[in-house]
Amino acid sequence: MTKEDRSVTLRFLAEPTSVNFDGKVHGGSVMKWIDEAGYACATGWSGAYCVTVYVGGIRFYRPILVGHLVEVTAKIIYTGTSSIHIAVDVHAGDPKERILTKTTHCIIVFVALDEHGKPGHVKTWTPTSEEDRALEQYAKRLRELRRDIEDEMKPYIE
Repeated sequence: MTKEDRSVTLRFLAEPTSVNFDGKVHGGSVMKWIDEAGYACATGWSGAYCVTVYVGGIRFYRPILVGHLVEVTAKIIYTGTSSIHIAVDVHAGDPKERILTKTTHCIIVFVALDEHGKPGHVKTWTPTSEEDRALEQYAKRLRELRRDIEDEMKPYIE
């Protein structure tokens, strides 16, 4: 597989309908864009319908303003048996300048579903560079942290 096969980039302008009273894009709008880019990436890789099972570590670095050019890039960094771990970065900036800066980062995990709505098998993504191997290790470390957090939360969610 090529680098393009494991990533998706969406580009668009931030519209007035996406902003809050201060003229900045709502965090919820950014989260929706992240989910959409992640979904396109996960389904493109798996060839199956995918559902979001986790979004974590979302970090908003700077605001996105109305009229900014927004670029949402979703890239596979680890695959499990049925899960696809995707790093998503959001960049934005004035379209006249064409200088986009990172505004948001997070990890999103999807599970591919089979025709019966059960978790289905996904093909394995294999890192091919040092950067890819580091991203895979990042995903594995975060997976372990999620397990610890879920154990800690159990008494409060049941």
